[in-house]
Amino acid sequence: MSHISVIMPTLNEEALISAAVTALRSSDPSVQIIVADGGSRDQTVTQALAAGATVISAPRGRGPQCNAGAAVAQGELLLFLHADTRLSEGAFGLVRDRFADPRVAVAKFRLSFDLRHPLLDLAARMMWIDSRLTSYGDQGIVIRRDFFHTLGGFPEWPLFEDVRLFELARARRPVHVLPVTVVTSARRFQANGALKQLLIDIGLWIEYVAGVSPFAIAARYERGNSGRGSGVEQ
Repeated sequence: MSHISVIMPTLNEEALISAAVTALRSSDPSVQIIVADGGSRDQTVTQALAAGATVISAPRGRGPQCNAGAAVAQGELLLFLHADTRLSEGAFGLVRDRFADPRVAVAKFRLSFDLRHPLLDLAARMMWIDSRLTSYGDQGIVIRRDFFHTLGGFPEWPLFEDVRLFELARARRPVHVLPVTVVTSARRFQANGALKQLLIDIGLWIEYVAGVSPFAIAARYERGNSGRGSGVEQ
């Protein structure tokens, strides 16, 4: 099956990036790993390079960073993955098998958190279906490169760029949910409390659906989380 390019947007992820790149490389040495950095002021870039990733600089914001990574990707399949999300064993094989069907254009994985909590377990299970409320970049986004470009890529937004890409894709093709689970960090929920963070996230989503600018939402959220290391940039 076609070559896969993994695109990872980063901002000050020195605590995670080396392990993230190493895990991808160990899982499948053939994949292209692109770290699209938004101006990290720590050792993210140095560590990503040392771990074997291709590193590019991009304007800060998940949308612009992901688009910059896609622009240099060589794979026919693009996998957008956050630095704090880990793929399960066999994920790449499953992607290749599923996308061997030319009718499959876009997919996501099932979600789980690295912290067991009843509310987080329920939220993760809800995201095993595809809908406007339950599909995000935390789950990983797998998309054919030509389809991605047909959609115009991600909007140049600091957040909800993943929701919008799914919306654009869903209008044209079904979003498949791959039957393998990824594990993402619960660090925001640990920093703010599970219930509080879930309510915050739902509130942000309601604002987005109501038409509030993602730039305004991101700026307000980032101010509210200043110094906690749990901003929305990546």
